[in-house]
Amino acid sequence: MTDIKDKNGAQNGKRKSGNIIEENIDDALGSRYLAYAMATITMRALPDVRDGLKPVHRRILYAMRQLKLNPENAHKKCARIVGDVMGQYHPHGDASIYDALVKLSQTFSARYPLVDGQGNFGNIDGDSAAAMRYTEARMTPAGNALLAGLEQDAVDFRATYNEEDQEPVVLPAGFPNLLANGSHGIAVGMATSIPPHNAAEICAAALHLIKAPKARIETLLEHVKGPDLPTGGIIIEPRENIVEAYATGRGGFKVRSRWFKEDLGRGQWQIVVTEIPYQVQKSRLIEKLAELIDGKKNPWLADVRDESAEDIRVVLEPKNKNIDPDMLMESLFKSSQLESRISLNMNVLDATGTPRVMGLRDTIQAFLDHQRDVLGRRSRHRLTKIEDRMEILAGFKIAYLNLDEVIRIVRFEDKPKDELIKAFKLTERQADAILNMRLRALNKLQEIEIQAEYDVLAEEKREIEQLLASEKLQWARIAEQVREIRDIYGPKTDLGKRRTTFADEPDIEIDMSTAFISKEPVTIVLSKMGWIRALKGKVEDLSNLKFKDGDGPDFAVAAYTTDQIIMFASNGKFYTLGADKLPGGRGNGEPIRLMVDLEDDHMPIGLFVHNPERELLVASSAGYGFRVNEADIIASKRSGKQVLNVKGKVEALRCIAAAGEKIATIGDNRKLLVYDVDELPVLGRGKGVKLQNFKDGGLKDITTFYAEDGLVFMDASGRRNNVTDWQIHQGKRAQAGRMAPRGFSRAGVFAVDKRL
Repeated sequence: MTDIKDKNGAQNGKRKSGNIIEENIDDALGSRYLAYAMATITMRALPDVRDGLKPVHRRILYAMRQLKLNPENAHKKCARIVGDVMGQYHPHGDASIYDALVKLSQTFSARYPLVDGQGNFGNIDGDSAAAMRYTEARMTPAGNALLAGLEQDAVDFRATYNEEDQEPVVLPAGFPNLLANGSHGIAVGMATSIPPHNAAEICAAALHLIKAPKARIETLLEHVKGPDLPTGGIIIEPRENIVEAYATGRGGFKVRSRWFKEDLGRGQWQIVVTEIPYQVQKSRLIEKLAELIDGKKNPWLADVRDESAEDIRVVLEPKNKNIDPDMLMESLFKSSQLESRISLNMNVLDATGTPRVMGLRDTIQAFLDHQRDVLGRRSRHRLTKIEDRMEILAGFKIAYLNLDEVIRIVRFEDKPKDELIKAFKLTERQADAILNMRLRALNKLQEIEIQAEYDVLAEEKREIEQLLASEKLQWARIAEQVREIRDIYGPKTDLGKRRTTFADEPDIEIDMSTAFISKEPVTIVLSKMGWIRALKGKVEDLSNLKFKDGDGPDFAVAAYTTDQIIMFASNGKFYTLGADKLPGGRGNGEPIRLMVDLEDDHMPIGLFVHNPERELLVASSAGYGFRVNEADIIASKRSGKQVLNVKGKVEALRCIAAAGEKIATIGDNRKLLVYDVDELPVLGRGKGVKLQNFKDGGLKDITTFYAEDGLVFMDASGRRNNVTDWQIHQGKRAQAGRMAPRGFSRAGVFAVDKRL
């Protein structure tokens, strides 16, 4: 619809008609979806960088504080907690609230649980917690530390959803919860993934950052080694990757299970896994390992058993005692969740509520800045209380010094309050305090006690005023608080001891495509009509081999079952075949076209065993070609990999090993040209460069040779002969060349070995 201007002439795309507002559908959907997206990001998915909590977790802890579920008090039913949270603060359903409460208490989910659960709160196998009416909870010291100072005006409050009560916008967070316990969430268009870390290490980094606010990330990582996961494990990520991840706030860590080899005697042994990667369900892991055994995808593994009690103990039994334990575990790391990748995406809400990705230094600095803000607010709140009390004490001192007159005024005057204020220049609060004092308290109203309390408060007031006036003193106080946290959760405590360790990745290379294939010699035979088979052993004599009528051997390649077989076709494509997957030697084999997508008008022109260290030379019938690294020709699909571009009547003619220092080409016109191999470029794909210049016809054959060995060709009778004067044919690439010497094969071919 057409935009309509309002009274001020602004185009707003809306038009009112009674109680109906007409609006463009795109604008309506866009504005509403944007509002939904922002609500999801700020109110559900992303944690606040200051306390590391999402609203649901913050509301759970606040409700538990209101219920006085402190660490020293008794547990209460989770149903009571969930009911209060849902009814007063979080109207999003009891299931989501209880699920969040359960995760805060699980020792395998939270590195430092904020809730102390009593009852069935689930397990690492993936079993869910009991119903909330059966479980009880209270806060842990870590959870209680997040709320410390809440009643001292440490943070702002806002109205609840029904505006009947108040809830904190953020918690005081005397515990570095964001990094210590981590956070995970998916919003609209963004996500967060922060693994747990060691609290003592975070505190050590925070103390260093207080001393050096511009500390380098490498320096901070001397304190924060990396994630410290609740389930332990071993991180094998390279150091440079860890530095980059914490510098940018994005990255990941490869985590492996912790295991050891258990000796059973008489040469027998088994693997015992004691720690598994973070957020991996043990029951699902064992199920997947069993599937590897049943599907025969890991013939080295014979059995898997779960012997876990309170601690994890997963037993892996090898097929036989001769298997290398390291090789077995390396194969399982590559094919199961015994190895997992933990992502790092420190996408959080900053102090202004804006989503942003922070690095390690920024997140720790945000925690420290919040602690300074909380310290200032609590100090100012305490200062107000002190000033109020000192005002009352000053009034008591005046009353004590003039006790008889105070009694007379109270007893005989009609308006004692006004008279007290007038007589002794008191404030209204001081006068009210004197009038509210009971008579029996007069005997305790001693000048010494009043003066002592007044002096103590005056000294505390002076210290607070100095603290508020000095940034240096503020950071010193925060450092003292951080040290207290570090000592509580230090490495010598059971909870603070680091669980995840670091190690270099073992130098063990396992090709999973061939790791479980028995290495046996075979001879690959491809017939002229395109039938392929693999004969057992190394077969030299193929004369007794049977073929279809009119067919015969074209290629014979000695290989092993673990090899990759490469076929080069006249369409310029390379095809990759697994030697272990080829049909056996009985019968005539199978058509090669059933294994690869080779067009009917093209045919194989080369078959060889893949050698990634080798260099090949490919050439077309039009006289174009180039060198190519064999490591770059592997085809992952049946359709093959196009390397030499040909079109029309031009076809790929030859694929040979570039094993020599000279190249010799001969055309249909029987002109021979020799030049250096270095004149031919190394390409990954293309038409190539001109090999030899022809007026008529094209390329007939190409070969490479060493100068000291000479150039070999096939004569008319099929015998190998040397070109004794090959030097007279030497020139530059793309020249016409000279006529071949007398006696050169009428077929115009060199002594080229098709088997490479």
